[in-house]
Amino acid sequence: MTSLPQTASSIDLSGSWQLTSADGEVTTVITLPGDVHTALHAAELIPEPYFGRNEEQVQWVAHRDWALERSFTLPQSDGDWYLDIDYLDTVASVFVNGFLVLAADNCFRRYRPDVSSVLKAGKNTIRIVLHSSIAAGAERQAKQPFYIPYHPGNSPIANGNMLRKPQCHFGWDWNTAIAPLGLYGTITLKKLETARIDHVTTRQAHNLDGSVELQVTATLFAKDPGIVPVHFSLDGDRVRLDVGVSAGETVVNHIFLVEKPRLWWPAGSGEQALYALAVDLPSDEVTKQIGLRTVELITTPDAAGSRFAFKVNGREIFCRGANWIPADALFSLSSPEKTEDLLQSAKAANMNMIRVWGGGFYEHDWFYDLCDRLGLMIWQDFMFACNLYPSTEDFLDGVALEVDYQVKRLSSHPSIALWCGDNELVGALTWFDEPKKNRDRYLVSYDRLNRTIEQAMKKAAPDAIWWPSSPASGYLDFGDAWHADGSGDMHYWSVWHENKSFDNYRSVRPRFCSEFGFQSYTSLPVIKTYADKKDMNVASPVMELHQKNAGGNERIAGTMFRYFRFPKDFPNFVYLSQIQQGLAIKTAVEYWRSLKPHCMGTIYWQLNDTWPVASWSSLDYGGRWKAMHYLVKRFFQPVAVAAIPSEDGKSIGFSLVNDTLSEISADLSISILTMKGERRHLKDVQAVCTPDAAVTASTIDVSDIPEGTLLAWRFTASNGMGGEGHYVHGTYKALELEPAGLQVTREYVEEDGSICLNVTAKGLALFVMIETETDGKYSDNAFDLAAGETRRILFTPAKPLEGNTLPDFRFYDLHSCQSAD
Repeated sequence: MTSLPQTASSIDLSGSWQLTSADGEVTTVITLPGDVHTALHAAELIPEPYFGRNEEQVQWVAHRDWALERSFTLPQSDGDWYLDIDYLDTVASVFVNGFLVLAADNCFRRYRPDVSSVLKAGKNTIRIVLHSSIAAGAERQAKQPFYIPYHPGNSPIANGNMLRKPQCHFGWDWNTAIAPLGLYGTITLKKLETARIDHVTTRQAHNLDGSVELQVTATLFAKDPGIVPVHFSLDGDRVRLDVGVSAGETVVNHIFLVEKPRLWWPAGSGEQALYALAVDLPSDEVTKQIGLRTVELITTPDAAGSRFAFKVNGREIFCRGANWIPADALFSLSSPEKTEDLLQSAKAANMNMIRVWGGGFYEHDWFYDLCDRLGLMIWQDFMFACNLYPSTEDFLDGVALEVDYQVKRLSSHPSIALWCGDNELVGALTWFDEPKKNRDRYLVSYDRLNRTIEQAMKKAAPDAIWWPSSPASGYLDFGDAWHADGSGDMHYWSVWHENKSFDNYRSVRPRFCSEFGFQSYTSLPVIKTYADKKDMNVASPVMELHQKNAGGNERIAGTMFRYFRFPKDFPNFVYLSQIQQGLAIKTAVEYWRSLKPHCMGTIYWQLNDTWPVASWSSLDYGGRWKAMHYLVKRFFQPVAVAAIPSEDGKSIGFSLVNDTLSEISADLSISILTMKGERRHLKDVQAVCTPDAAVTASTIDVSDIPEGTLLAWRFTASNGMGGEGHYVHGTYKALELEPAGLQVTREYVEEDGSICLNVTAKGLALFVMIETETDGKYSDNAFDLAAGETRRILFTPAKPLEGNTLPDFRFYDLHSCQSAD
């Protein structure tokens, strides 16, 4: 029980609570913020949810109601008091001293119920009843005027589309289906001293002389009229206004003139300049991190359709990034530190944009603060994904309140570049029998929802960029943006879901591809955290439970048959799945970047995992880099060279892409690699690329590539960037690879605790991958070596090594993966 000092005006109610099932059968403690499943596991009342087939053993939790209770002491209860609650998941009743003070049904809203009349001096009790989302969803579906379909492949737990709760909680083709519940944010009791701050928003006017007028708007709430001093501060410039407030809302504005602003730029394009903004009352304060910048979405018509390009501070930016899903399926297992590691990995792989996908959360403030500091632009979806949704008055009213709160909370972050209405709801109109039979009804219903979101968003942030859906060919365009590539943003899934070849990525010319992906297995050290040795077979029930996409395992294996000789054992199957995943996405990105400025963005699916699972992610659950992420770092480099075959297959063009502000020249050396690992020089080229452009640096006839050899290249750019690569004309399985003869010639610990490995090859070593059970990151991985070449690799452990004991490293390469020798 927590006591409140006599003069204090708030009490933090986070911490330890009593957790009880509604039937009284289960009792333990829960730490808030937190989720019920993690609390039950900590008390050994359920098994570890991610291990083996335990998902099936813990699903009962979501079918029950759960009560959370604690007490606190108030020396005096006079005055106006309210609860401040957010991230309450989801259908919940909140009682104080037995009185119902809040009936909540939206995880994405902030609630501030008045509790003045039910408090008492001395001991008080607060009780939160979390109602089963499964029961609530079914109940709400039954009340709809017509049936609202959901995607059973993504949502094996039914009717999640009835609730304003993360949609991936009900499953998804990469997530565990356990419908977690809990409270993941603030739970505080506060006293209203004259007024409080409900919102702080900003608008920027960039003047011709370079100065910026920053308008700061504070929305205050009071129960009774009064006068309150309001301070506005921007980087030490502090102003006081004495404001008369009315009962209800009062809006207060102040304009700061920044004569010589430092502008905020995306990563790789300039400084991430930030300003500290604060609005404070005697008893309340809101602080924000502000970046001064302009952002535009260019959608002007052209010969191919219409453009789709972001312009920041007057400069078009090619967007390189990935889709973000929640950092963990269970909130209690996530943390700011783990999330920062994932976002740092995005930046380290040369990304400048993250898409916060619409089936998860509007993330916590610190997530956006991190993206501000890292220079990661955010494509922010509203939280609707892959289902149809109600359009009843009560549902839309709740959506409008959700949008108003979230947009006002987040829109001042310089990282947020665009607000998008939903993920794939237009496509969902074609996925179900009901809208196929009555498209008008469901299209009108969708349009009501979409317009509710748009109008609430534009009211809350008039200057913010709105995009109706992802994918979308344009405003009020309800066409097929999965296959139409002339306008808008595209989701291109034909290679994975339709089992087409990697070459098929070069059959489309997207203006901006915001989703495309290819699966792999999670890394072997991660598999060992959920599977026993007997289960390490791709067809075992445990491995199949950790593959949520129907037909996914068959597609991974089928692709191997298409391109590779089959791996010799399970660890090599996992390794090769990651190599082919990286090659798939590399094929797409390199071609689409070469189309610049026709294409101005590639955002692959997906950056991270919510639990250990086979998926499209480039980062394992826990943050390890899969093979693909090392490839991403190379093919997302601002200056890059790629080999791209011509449409007729008779020649190979070398695309030189330059995403920087400066003209660059590049020295390109092209050679042939034999199966013995010999490099045979073909030619040297010097090419020039203007700022923000792509050119063909050179062309090689396929007839110049002897059968049974690879085309290889190395380049160095005038700005210091460089790289290398190889191209196979045909398939890897047709190559008569010979043993690579990999050796670690030196292995020692650096002063900073990192481990230096010098890896040497006697023959041709393709896709050399180093792996260890010790968590950490490599300076490079999934690299090639020709005969006699050595690569110096630094491995940085996630935690300091005990006694400087060196980990055991495993080495993979393409020949040893496929050969039993």
